[in-house]
Amino acid sequence: MPTLADYAPVAAGKVRTLYAVDDDHLLMVASDRISAFDHVLTTPIPDKGRVLTAMSVFWFELLADVVPHHVVAHDDPRIPAEVRGRALLVRRLEMLPVEAVARGYLAGSGTADYRATGAVCGIELPPGLLEGSRLPKPIFTPATKAELGAHDENIDFAAVERLIGPERAAQVRDVTLEVYRKAAAFALDRGIILADTKIELGLRDGELVLGDEVLTPDSSRYWPADSWKPGAAQPSYDKQYVRDWLTSPESGWDRASDTPPPPLPDEVVANTRARYVQAYERLTGREFADWIG
Repeated sequence: MPTLADYAPVAAGKVRTLYAVDDDHLLMVASDRISAFDHVLTTPIPDKGRVLTAMSVFWFELLADVVPHHVVAHDDPRIPAEVRGRALLVRRLEMLPVEAVARGYLAGSGTADYRATGAVCGIELPPGLLEGSRLPKPIFTPATKAELGAHDENIDFAAVERLIGPERAAQVRDVTLEVYRKAAAFALDRGIILADTKIELGLRDGELVLGDEVLTPDSSRYWPADSWKPGAAQPSYDKQYVRDWLTSPESGWDRASDTPPPPLPDEVVANTRARYVQAYERLTGREFADWIG
């Protein structure tokens, strides 16, 4: 049985690290780290890496008829025991330099863009929308891929065409919106609103493939449908809870300063873990305790 030390790290992000297994495969390991406002916080969220991995496996399987994915297995003998449950064996891809984002509701940076311009990523929206409003139809709102510690910047569709070409840009837009539509309908049947999501796409032998993670609380906004009410930030199953605490008077942190965020209190850690687990269980109908990887 291999150990993690047998594999050379090839890339590290805010939450995941990629290791080389062989010329065709990588090991993608999710940590318990959590990021907010372009900072990786010093306080981990227990079991977060396992929740993200379990949820990604569920969604990759469900979306396989929409777009092929990079996952080979979550229980392969090449996955070291020390990271089993929070690691995936995946195929190498040539990743596209675009964050593919779909929005069905107004939230986050989309709200800021709309308030400033009446549009999001160059897409004009009706007047009078509020934070949390449902959009007339889902929209593709891409962003640049920022370096670690930097902030993704929203871009318009013409910028995507310049980056990857008109034909591939249209394919990425269409696939992103179809992933969102299928996942949003599935989630709503389980009492959860998928407000928006970010996916990563790459190429393998010229074919578009879904990579990285997919539809986890790290890359998506999930809201309880029964408490949805436009006009304010919504209760959520994602890391918005952590963002809200960091920007509250209780944290004492000034987001505009150069000071890193403070450690999370035990209560915030426990509540954040509970939200991630609840999102997994409500969406999948599975018990998190049964996930062994």
